Amino acid sequence: MMKTKNILKYIVGITACTAFASCNDYLDKMPDDQKTEQDIFTHYDYVDGLVTNLYEDSRNSNKPLIFFRDFSTAPVTDECAASQHEGATPHQFNIGNWGPVQGLPASTGQYWWDLYARVRKANIILEGIAKYNTPDNPRDGRTGDLSRRIGETFFLRGYLYYLLIRMYGEVPYVDKALYPGDNMNIPKSSYHELVEKICMDADSAYNRVYDICPDNEFGRVDKGACLGLKAMVRWMAATPMWNGGTMPNDTRVFKDEYTYDEQRWVKAKEAAKAVIDFQVGGKKRYSLYTASTANDYKDWNGGDGTTANNKMVPYRLWNMNFDPEAIRNEWVWFGTRDKNAGGWCGDVCPPSMNGHARQRPLQEQVDEYEIVIDGYGYPIYSDKAKGVYDDANPYVNRDPRFYRDIIYHGATFNKGQINTAEGSDRIGESYQSDRSHTGYYLRKFIKESWTRDQDYMMHGPAIFRLPTIMYIYCEAVNNTTGPSEEIYNMVNEIRARSFMAPMPPEVKTNKALMNEYIQRERRVELFYENDRIWHCRLYLEPDAEAQAEAAWKALGSPADYYPYPKTQRTSHGMRPVEDPNGKIVVNGKHYRMERFRVKVGDLDFRVFQTPRHYLFPIMDDELKRSPSLEQNPGWD
Repeated sequence: MMKTKNILKYIVGITACTAFASCNDYLDKMPDDQKTEQDIFTHYDYVDGLVTNLYEDSRNSNKPLIFFRDFSTAPVTDECAASQHEGATPHQFNIGNWGPVQGLPASTGQYWWDLYARVRKANIILEGIAKYNTPDNPRDGRTGDLSRRIGETFFLRGYLYYLLIRMYGEVPYVDKALYPGDNMNIPKSSYHELVEKICMDADSAYNRVYDICPDNEFGRVDKGACLGLKAMVRWMAATPMWNGGTMPNDTRVFKDEYTYDEQRWVKAKEAAKAVIDFQVGGKKRYSLYTASTANDYKDWNGGDGTTANNKMVPYRLWNMNFDPEAIRNEWVWFGTRDKNAGGWCGDVCPPSMNGHARQRPLQEQVDEYEIVIDGYGYPIYSDKAKGVYDDANPYVNRDPRFYRDIIYHGATFNKGQINTAEGSDRIGESYQSDRSHTGYYLRKFIKESWTRDQDYMMHGPAIFRLPTIMYIYCEAVNNTTGPSEEIYNMVNEIRARSFMAPMPPEVKTNKALMNEYIQRERRVELFYENDRIWHCRLYLEPDAEAQAEAAWKALGSPADYYPYPKTQRTSHGMRPVEDPNGKIVVNGKHYRMERFRVKVGDLDFRVFQTPRHYLFPIMDDELKRSPSLEQNPGWD
C-alpha cells in the first residue's frame, strides 16, 4: 500500500479537518496522510473534502482579477498597460521575455503543469469512488450528495480541459490517473475531439447536479453551469482559429481538420440557446440585472451621486458587479474571493487615493466605447461620427459603461475631479511610474468608498455570465442565417440595461455590420473580465508589424493614423494639453486632449508575433518527458 499512501498524500495532503464538510471520531483517529486509499474512498466525508479541494484548485487556475498572480490579463492585451510593480509581469510578456526555455511569469495554477495535476486529482476521485463504491452522505436528508459530488468532479475536469485548450489549443487528453512507471508519452488530441470530450463531461455532470443550487450551496456546479461550459467550448470551436482561419506557418498537428464548417456555428448557436432558454420551475433560470432606474445615481459613499460621480454613472452600473441578485440571476459560472478589497484599491486607484495604478487603460480600449448620435450608438471612427466626435474633447455622449469603467482627465471620482495634467495623478513618464502613463485609470470594480484599509475579500467578475452567452448566440445566428430582428433586439437588450442607445437600424440587414457591433459590444461589456486575451487570439488578430510601423514612420503622429488596426502591438494614450480654446476645464484651466504613443520600456511596439503568440508554449521539460508531444506553432 505504500504507493497508494503516497498518492493519497498528494491529493489529500496534511489537510485540517475543517477543510471538509464536517468531522467525526473516525477522521480524528489518524493523520490524513497515513490513511489508505480504502480508508479515504469508503467514507463520504473524505470524498466530499477532496471535491471541495478540487473546487479551490480550479478557482486558483482562473482568477479573472489576478490571473497572473498580481495582475489581470488586461495589461497583456490592448485593454490596458501595466506598472512595474510585483516583478512587472505584464511587461515581461509585452517585451517577449517568456517562452518554453526561460519559462512563464507568475504562476498561480493557470499553466500546463498545474492544470494537468488538477485533472489528475479529478481522475483519482472518479476512479476511487467507482472502485470502492463510496457511500452516500449518511446525514438525514442528504441523499444524493455523492451523486452531485461525482457530477461536480466531471464538470471540474471538463472545466480544467477548457482552460487547457483555451491557452494551449491541442493538448493530450487523459481521463485516468497516471502513476510513476506508466506510459507518459501521450500525443495531442485534435481541438474538436477535445471539445467533444469536454461536452461529454458537462453532460455527465448535468445529469447529476442540482437544477439550481440552494442558498447554502450556491456557487457550486449546477445545470446552468454545465450548459454554459458547453456553449463556451462550442463557440471557441467555431471561431477562426479552429474553423477556417489562416494561421501563418501553421504547424498544428491536426491543422487539416480546421477548415471551415458552418455546423460548428450551428452547434454553438444551439448550445448558447440552451443556456438562454434553460428553465427551473417554469421560469427562465437566467436574466439580465435591471434593478434601479436610469435616474438613480446613488453611490457607494451613501450620497445621491452628485458628489462622487457627478450623475455620470447610474447606480445599476456599479451594482451589477456586486449585488447578490445580479450574481444569482446573471452569472452562469464564477469563482469567489478573488482579491482583498484593500489590496485591490491600492492596485488600481489613482495616487490621490493612495493607489499606484497597477493596470492602466489604453486608448485602444477607450475608442471602442461608442458615441450616441441621433439616438443611436456609432463607433467614433465611423463616417457617421465625423464632425460630431471631437478627439480634443472625446468624453462627451459616450456609452454609459465608459464612465463606469474608465477614469479620465476631468472625470469626477471620489468627490473630486481627476487631473492628469498636474498634481499627484498627472501622467507618468513610463510604466515604472506609480502614476498612469496612459492618461487613464481603471474604474471598473471599484467602490469609491473603499480605502486601502478594507480588510475583506471581494469577488472577481464571472467566468462567464449571461451576456457572454447571448453574444455567442447572436454571432452564431449571424454567421449561419444572417442578421435578424431577434439578434438585433437581443444585443440591444444588453445595451439598454446599461442605458446605452440601440444599434442603428441598418445593422438588421448588414451581416458584416452586425458582426462588427457584436464584437465591439463584447469588448465593451466584458472589459477587464479576462476575455480579450483569448478573444483576440481566437480571431487571429494580426501582429500588423509592417502596417503599424510603416504608418508611424510615414505619418509621424498617432492622430494621423486612425483608427488603429486591430493588433496587440500598438499602444496609445491620451494627454491633456493646456489650450485657452479647450473645452475640458479642470481647476479653472482649459485643456484639449491629444493622442500619444505609449512606449513599452525602450520599445516603440509590443512584441506580439504570429503564430507564436496565438497559443502558449509547452515547456521544454514537458516535451522531454513526453517525446511524442509537438510544440505549438512558432515556439520551436
